[in-house]
Amino acid sequence: MEDLKITVAKNLRELRTASGMTQSDLAERINYSDKAVSKWERGESLPDVQVLKYLADMYQVSVDYLISDSHSPAMQSEDALRIIKKNRLIITLLAVSVVWLIATIAFVLLELIADAKAHVWLSYIVAVPISCVVLLVFNSIWGRHKLNFIIISVLVWSLLLFICLILYIKNIWLIFVIGIPAQIIIALWSRLKFTKIGTLIHRASKK
Repeated sequence: MEDLKITVAKNLRELRTASGMTQSDLAERINYSDKAVSKWERGESLPDVQVLKYLADMYQVSVDYLISDSHSPAMQSEDALRIIKKNRLIITLLAVSVVWLIATIAFVLLELIADAKAHVWLSYIVAVPISCVVLLVFNSIWGRHKLNFIIISVLVWSLLLFICLILYIKNIWLIFVIGIPAQIIIALWSRLKFTKIGTLIHRASKK
């Protein structure tokens, strides 16, 4: 059992390091405490089967990989995760690029058919909040959840800017006042620690 703990600890530590996450990042992602993660990586305890399966899926390896002491060269964790991270970044950038391609097409078409007074450049302004939505989706799936605070903040302020630019109302700049309480809400929300009810029950059962 002690050998298994050491093996799993080594594999978990290598996979987490290769993925660029801290123990706190991983703990937040799997809804466990960083102390629990630290114990796993020091070989003081083993994650339960459910957590091992979740970690294996997250790192895109098998459970056998996590409990095996030797791995084939083709399955070296650092190389595999480096490729996965690169592919995820490329996919995210491709999705954002599609948004800006559509904005450019809209700009060109509106420039050709609209009159001189039309503000066709607004197609690029609206591309900013849409890009933020795309980034938010991909970052929630693959990235660090702490970055969502920045992405949502940019989304809110760019959306307010777009509304301000398309509306011709006296004192329209006051719309930015909405962003102040919205920013406070985003900041407070980012500080929340979301824990699954199942995880709480599981922890309580261990006490």
